[in-house]
Amino acid sequence: MHKIGIAVLGCGRIGRVHAGNIAAHPRAELVTCYDVAGAAAAGLAAQFGADCAGSVEQVLSDERVHGVLIASSTDTHVELITRSVGAGKAVLCEKPLDLDLARVAACREAIGPLASRVMIGFNRRFDPSFRALRERVAAGEIGRVEQVVITSRDPAPPPASYIAVSGGLFRDMTIHDFDMARYLVGDIVEVQAMGASLLDPAIGDIDTAMLMMRAESGALVHVNNSRRCVYGYDQRIEVFGERGMLQAQNRHKTTVEAWGGERTRAADPVEDFFIARYAEAYRAELDHFIACLESGAVLSPGFADGEAALRLADAIS
Repeated sequence: MHKIGIAVLGCGRIGRVHAGNIAAHPRAELVTCYDVAGAAAAGLAAQFGADCAGSVEQVLSDERVHGVLIASSTDTHVELITRSVGAGKAVLCEKPLDLDLARVAACREAIGPLASRVMIGFNRRFDPSFRALRERVAAGEIGRVEQVVITSRDPAPPPASYIAVSGGLFRDMTIHDFDMARYLVGDIVEVQAMGASLLDPAIGDIDTAMLMMRAESGALVHVNNSRRCVYGYDQRIEVFGERGMLQAQNRHKTTVEAWGGERTRAADPVEDFFIARYAEAYRAELDHFIACLESGAVLSPGFADGEAALRLADAIS
């Protein structure tokens, strides 16, 4: 069986997750790894029996590479997308496309129709529960959607050094929720937000936010974010419609509950890290990318989805 050859650009934390998923996929081959930190690329390549490239040029000139997974720092995404699609490679790029909407627009103009060769890593669309919820909404189970509530809270704030280059809460964290809102109710035409620095004002960015959005359909969407959640990685969605409601709840380490004299329905903590919480989603995202390369189907979520989410972040920043 002919396998889809994939290269990983960026061998940090999320790059390692993707590399492991590629190496384990029955229809894919991890061909090569590249990182400006050569030791990181060499270590990852050795772990999975892949090549270690010395340059981006070496990756893009390799005929074994059909797709490129971009997991490098955000400020490199636009350049690597442009070069990769120009070299005839399909791209799966981690979010966000960039921190600057003007650079994203310039990239879109530069690559033109090749934008269809770009998929953006909004992995939450591929979470089994969120995907099932969306499919049931689309099937009309609860009728016209009137309200959506998206809760997304991290277990703990990232280091200040990360926040300083992240683009802020809305571009770094809420970007997933902007995309999820669009995934559930379509285009957003109005957005309002309130943010606060309640955890550590010295960091220089808000860490808590509440947003209200209006979809073109008329549906209202509420998003609540926090960079600290003492009970774990809080990821829930509620969709309310004219004929009922659908909910997707948190994932727990097990489904065991404890009942006793002091408490009832005491469950294990929710998953406490995004890699564990969305492990299935990352695998399903990759599988979709590979399936599209095999069949020639349109990559989704695409470049336009990444640009639309960033535009919403820009609108309230």
